Amino acid sequence: MTREELFENIKKKKSFLCIGLDTDLKKIPKHLHKSSDPIFEFNKQIIDATHDLCVAYKPNVAFYESLGSVGWEALEKTADYLKKFKDIFTIADAKRGDIGNTSSMYAQAFFGLMDFDSITVAPYMGEDSVTPFLEYEGKWAILLALTSNKGANDFQTEHELYKTVLKKSQQWGNADNMMYVVGATRAEMLADVRKIVPDHFLLVPGVGAQGGSLPEVAKYGMNKQCGLLVNSSRNIIYASDKEDFAQKAREEAMKMQKEMSSLL
Repeated sequence: MTREELFENIKKKKSFLCIGLDTDLKKIPKHLHKSSDPIFEFNKQIIDATHDLCVAYKPNVAFYESLGSVGWEALEKTADYLKKFKDIFTIADAKRGDIGNTSSMYAQAFFGLMDFDSITVAPYMGEDSVTPFLEYEGKWAILLALTSNKGANDFQTEHELYKTVLKKSQQWGNADNMMYVVGATRAEMLADVRKIVPDHFLLVPGVGAQGGSLPEVAKYGMNKQCGLLVNSSRNIIYASDKEDFAQKAREEAMKMQKEMSSLL
């Protein structure tokens, strides 16, 4: 999906919502454990109930690989199921990034094998850890720049290292194949981020459970050239642990979509 297509889809749906599929076997409704693949069945019902309200889904790979081969199978089935929705952007939240030949294998796994549109990448090993992901036409690397966790203060904001990441990485890719992760809990810093990367999409976690403000994020991060993908996971997918979980997820997604519509 191109940058223009993604932005047009945001305007069409009046939503820049990304739903995180952080699917935890211990948290999904108990009745799903009777199915042959509880993780995929949960994801499928969430997707069916919410796909018209969002523009992206982001499976967090850690929740799948922690289950071994069963989890990987559920992830592959989820990625394959998402392909039927042509207006959905898919993000493998894998936070990969290693020496060049290793990154090439990660890119092959998530772009070649599972055909995700994008993958989150840790850029701190430098150019050769990122460029293998940029070699796939039509795919995106989403670089960690300024994350929403407390530990971000240890390195990212120290001497404003995140600004170095934003500036230096523009020598590797461009606004058509790179995005950046910028946490909603640091919304006031989005203005500085936008000065450096005015034309890049931003993936913004931290709204909802982590306390980030959606209006503040839109105020500082949205512009007419490109947009935001604001992620929400727990608030939506775990809105209920009963048989009505998909309907409750839809209701929560609808609330976010309605607020986003007013901010566009």
